[in-house]
Amino acid sequence: MVGTLAACGSSSDDGSGTGGSKTVTLVSHDSWAVSKDVIAAFEKSSGYKVKVLEDGDAGQAVNKAILTKDNPQGDVFFGVDNTLLSRALDNGLFQPYEAKGSDLVLPEYRADQDKHRVTPVDTGDICVNYDKAYFDQHGLTPPKSFDDLVKPEYKDLLVTENAGSSSPGLGFLLGTAAKYGDGGWEGYWKKLKSNGVKVVDSWEQAYNEEFSGSAGGKKAKGDRPLVVSYASSPPVEVVYADPQPDTAPTGVADGTCFQQVEYAGLLSNAKNPEGGKALLDFLLSKPFQDDMPLNMFVYPVREGAQVPEVFSKFGPQAKDPQTLDPAKIADNRDQWVKSWTSLVLK
Repeated sequence: MVGTLAACGSSSDDGSGTGGSKTVTLVSHDSWAVSKDVIAAFEKSSGYKVKVLEDGDAGQAVNKAILTKDNPQGDVFFGVDNTLLSRALDNGLFQPYEAKGSDLVLPEYRADQDKHRVTPVDTGDICVNYDKAYFDQHGLTPPKSFDDLVKPEYKDLLVTENAGSSSPGLGFLLGTAAKYGDGGWEGYWKKLKSNGVKVVDSWEQAYNEEFSGSAGGKKAKGDRPLVVSYASSPPVEVVYADPQPDTAPTGVADGTCFQQVEYAGLLSNAKNPEGGKALLDFLLSKPFQDDMPLNMFVYPVREGAQVPEVFSKFGPQAKDPQTLDPAKIADNRDQWVKSWTSLVLK
């Protein structure tokens, strides 16, 4: 999930390369992060060194993994989410493996239960975030819903990501499809386009360059006070601020959320499948699941994992996010993206 501003976690290589029996390679999107002591404990107990290859936004990383599946870059892929899962499974990206601890994954996050080609790792909600200071200064009430975003008072304020290349951008599109249905989402996007929505390639660009409410956006002089990001993005702005504020400088429009679940899987043709299996077990272990929220700013999926107070205070999970049946996403995603591209980008 690309809702983190944290630095990447420890990665190391003992020189044996991807095929070395003592090195296990994780391929991920750019937001992989883990505490050094947590990954070090895994390396010590398992005997494997973890090498991490980051490959851009989640959408780009999945597409590249599919293209290289016959000679994969690594052993495990992390970061395919429910918006893209069927594409990965239909293209034979993963081989079956039921990770230890799978029985402790909360039922609502499980997937592919008959074949166990993927392991749920985390969850979050893709939502519009707003810059509190902007709305205070302009005497405007922040939007709360999809319907609000097309109102004249929010003209030229929203930036979102390309649904064809970015996971949160696709999630936002799917949220509108869930909300307005097959016959209504295109009309909604026509209104959004007329209301000045800006589209950029990636979450990194949208959140850290265009959005006026983030620390990065302030430095880049971003001028869009609304951005498609995550319900867990406000805690990021608290945790990394110095000094830490009492309240988050950004808020979430609760009526714009779409539930995202991220998975990892053992890559087909992995050169070190045993190391890959050990790594998947680790991703479901309590030490990793407890560590994950303040590194990748996502929620754990394991029963009994700890959620830090800063999360529950500033980034609670959406109460009623939009969802879509995975089969409906599989049947419609590519055509929806094609129609969206024609409608919004041309």
